Amino acid sequence: MKNLLLFVFVSFTSIQFSLAQDNVVTKLRSETSREIKKEEDTTKWNWKKGGVFNVNLAQGSLSNWAAGGDNFSMTLNAYFNYFTYYKKDRHNWDNNLDVNLGYVQTTSAGSRKNDDRFDILSKYGYRMDTTGKWFLSALFNFRSQFFDGYTYNNNIGSFSSTFLSPAYIILSAGFDYKPNDKFSMFISPLTSRTTLVMNKALADKGSYGVPVGGISLNEVGAFASFNYNNAFSKNLVYKARLDLFSNYLNNPGNVDVFMTNQLTVKVAKNFSATYSLDMIYDDDVRLFGPDKKSPGLQLKSLIGLGYIKSLNVKKRLITNPR
Repeated sequence: MKNLLLFVFVSFTSIQFSLAQDNVVTKLRSETSREIKKEEDTTKWNWKKGGVFNVNLAQGSLSNWAAGGDNFSMTLNAYFNYFTYYKKDRHNWDNNLDVNLGYVQTTSAGSRKNDDRFDILSKYGYRMDTTGKWFLSALFNFRSQFFDGYTYNNNIGSFSSTFLSPAYIILSAGFDYKPNDKFSMFISPLTSRTTLVMNKALADKGSYGVPVGGISLNEVGAFASFNYNNAFSKNLVYKARLDLFSNYLNNPGNVDVFMTNQLTVKVAKNFSATYSLDMIYDDDVRLFGPDKKSPGLQLKSLIGLGYIKSLNVKKRLITNPR
């Protein structure tokens, strides 16, 4: 009897111990497999830096193609963006660099560039109100290109542009409205815009509104710049900028327009499809129409699939030493 009771006691104790072990193991498994909730980034920063690099390559070939076309074609387009933002107390300072380069090769037309632009934008703002949406701001913008450009008629190229010919410099003071981190609207009643044509051959033609033989044209007018940058999802990003300028002293109703649009759709980890559309109307550029002496709307549209690499966003907090 005593042996039976001892056997029952040992068996019961073993079962309880096993159940306790199972409960512990089950709890450990549930704890280790539990989803970790990531806290939002609330780190304070003075400097924020980052950017993106994108390369698109497309190639086509034809052989005995009844519909016709180039036997071989290849396009290569690259886009680079880098930004640095500073904020502290009432001060904001935004800096942005955009670089676009494009090249196309075909059997019928040979090789030529189809994109070439670099754009530097720097904007300082001093917060005026408690909501943090209105800023008293100053803006600097410099825009030009790297390489020689040609306009083509019947595959005959005519030299039309090069480095610093033209180049555009904008100095502006006004008000900046930033309701959120996606949109900003800069409005200036007093803006100086300078057009440079440093190449002598182009200057002697009086290109881009610059007087014949001169190297610069200075204009004073009103300026507005609208910027929109939104990531609708981690795979869909749209970026746009619209600049408007009206010359007070010469046809103020003929507003100059510069607009860029870029839509990026990420299709894999480091691959994306991109579409860009640029529109320019400059009343001083009179190279269009039947007489080749009229202004016109300039359009550039590019679409491609290629490699994309986001630069790591770096944040830095600078504190005053005690």
